[in-house]
Amino acid sequence: MKKKIIKRSLLGFPLGITMGYLITILISLGWANGYYWPCAPELISLMGNEINAVILQTILCGTLGVGFAASSAIWEMDSWSIVKQTGIYFSIISVIMLPIAYFAYWMEHSVVGFLIYFGIFALIFVVIWIIQFGIGRYNVRKMNEKLFQTKDNRNE
Repeated sequence: MKKKIIKRSLLGFPLGITMGYLITILISLGWANGYYWPCAPELISLMGNEINAVILQTILCGTLGVGFAASSAIWEMDSWSIVKQTGIYFSIISVIMLPIAYFAYWMEHSVVGFLIYFGIFALIFVVIWIIQFGIGRYNVRKMNEKLFQTKDNRNE
């Protein structure tokens, strides 16, 4: 299990950077009027210049990728219930995501800003969880159908 977590972590860092970069492109397409916004203006101001802000945001995105990738091993804990897996996974990624979002200025630095960001984060989590659960349920149903077909073929 440790080897799997390490491998996922190593893959998670560049994936986190890639996802962060793609998100900045999408944000720029939607709100930057033809310009590219590599990171929040507040982060640029805090870091003193754009390149320092981009470097910090890149490291934070990579760290986020590591956290998500490494904690995905929770879904393979067959002895745990889906409720326990979901609760622990959500807790871990929240502890990773929310401070990074705060330091990168992805959220307004206020209680309301935090609550809005957390609400959006939780909503996205729930939507993805429901989709994944539906896909898993569909796959199990298909496997069961194949098993029953195989069993029926043997009985004939």
